[in-house]
Amino acid sequence: MDKIRKTEDAWRAQLTPQEFAVTREKATERAFTGRYWDTFTPGIYRCVACGTALFASDTKFDAGCGWPSYFEALAPDLVREEQDTTLGMVRTEVLCNVCDSHLGHVFPDGPPPTGLRYCINSLALSFEPEAK
Repeated sequence: MDKIRKTEDAWRAQLTPQEFAVTREKATERAFTGRYWDTFTPGIYRCVACGTALFASDTKFDAGCGWPSYFEALAPDLVREEQDTTLGMVRTEVLCNVCDSHLGHVFPDGPPPTGLRYCINSLALSFEPEAK
C-alpha cells in the first residue's frame, strides 16, 4: 500500500476548514450534526482526504451516539489504531492507513459479529452511493 503524504498547506488547499480540523488536527464534530450520522443508503464510505474505501453501508448501524458507526472496516489494513490519551481518557483512535487522517475512535461496545463500534466523524468521510 502506497502512503499518501502532503504538506500541511496542500491538505489545507484540498480540504474544507472543518475537514482539515478533523482529519489533520484530530478535532471532533458535534454529535448529531454530521452529514452521515443518520444515512443508511447503500454504498461505500471513503476517506475524505485520499478517497480510500474504508467502510461499507452494510456494516453501518445506529449506535445512538450521533456519529456514523460501523461494526467493521472494509479491510483491516485500510485503518490503523493508536492509543489516544487526550481529554483525560484512554481511547483507541482510528486513522486512515493510507494518508494518516484522523477518522474517529473504536470502542468494544458494538454489535455482533465483531462487538466493535467504529465511531467515525462524518467530516472524515465522503459517500459513494451504490450503483443502481
